[in-house]
Amino acid sequence: MLPKRRIPSIHKRIYIHSSSNSSKKSSTRSRTPAAGLKKNRIRGHSRSRIVQIHTRMSKSARRTGKGSSRTRFRTRNNNRASITPRPITNAITPKVSVVIPAMNEHKNIAKVIAYSRRVDPDTEVIVVVNGSHDGTERIARRMGAKVIVYASPLGHDVGRSVGASHAKGGILLFTDADILIPTRLLTPFVKSIENGVDVALNRYTGIVNTKRVHSVVLAKHALNVVLHRTDLTGTSMTTIPHAISRKALQTIGTEWLAVPPKALAIAVWRGLNVQVASYVDVGRPNPRKRKWKKIDPLKALIIGDHIEAISWVIENTNERGGYTDSVRMRDMVR
Repeated sequence: MLPKRRIPSIHKRIYIHSSSNSSKKSSTRSRTPAAGLKKNRIRGHSRSRIVQIHTRMSKSARRTGKGSSRTRFRTRNNNRASITPRPITNAITPKVSVVIPAMNEHKNIAKVIAYSRRVDPDTEVIVVVNGSHDGTERIARRMGAKVIVYASPLGHDVGRSVGASHAKGGILLFTDADILIPTRLLTPFVKSIENGVDVALNRYTGIVNTKRVHSVVLAKHALNVVLHRTDLTGTSMTTIPHAISRKALQTIGTEWLAVPPKALAIAVWRGLNVQVASYVDVGRPNPRKRKWKKIDPLKALIIGDHIEAISWVIENTNERGGYTDSVRMRDMVR
């Protein structure tokens, strides 16, 4: 039996020159000549590019010495027009309204709009551009979304209220412009509302299996305990994506969508059908408020929103938030 022979990977650099004149042929030169190497022509390049070709033998080829190799091409292409999503067309009579607050999100906004438009054939996408100076408005308009513009920042979650006030759909889906969420992960929230749910929440609850649980995560759990909805654990309307019905919008009130924990409290205590719809991990891809910032600027704001929500429950029930004294006999105290 012959000893196994290792066939090394082959690395080549090929210089490809392309011209706007289609009659000219691309010239190909290899630093390491190889027998039977075909000339490679890559379209779409307006100037000379260096193309890295990496050839690797498959496992079966390495074992038997036969078989074809796999070739992967990596090109340097700065032409971003080829990867820009196509403009959308908002539905005239939409069934779903997607609300996207955006502030200086020119890198993501086009893809976020494109992903959002595909959740349903009859969808409108509303982008609330506030305090932006990086071209976010221009890109959103070019993409075909309904754009509402404010020169100054509106503040955290206020864009949701503004967008909801302009929404025409019977289902409202909320997401953010700083996180790219594929359509397949957004669709379950819309389907949940179609199936009779009024408020469809993201199952994401943050990190809980740690010695020091984040105070925002604790606040979400505490609110759901006060609401007698421990089944919701740490889910919240603070977390995107989530969706609500037109009935929920009218019951909660557009203005309270700016304070998501309070909106959730109103929805639960007024008898709306609040359920967890699906899971989207929005913690890992979130570029803000993570690691590189020692202080989370939104921490105090979000905790304050949960305190406001608990206060609303107390005002509409009793000083114990609807809980009783159990077996306590306060009349015996002297």
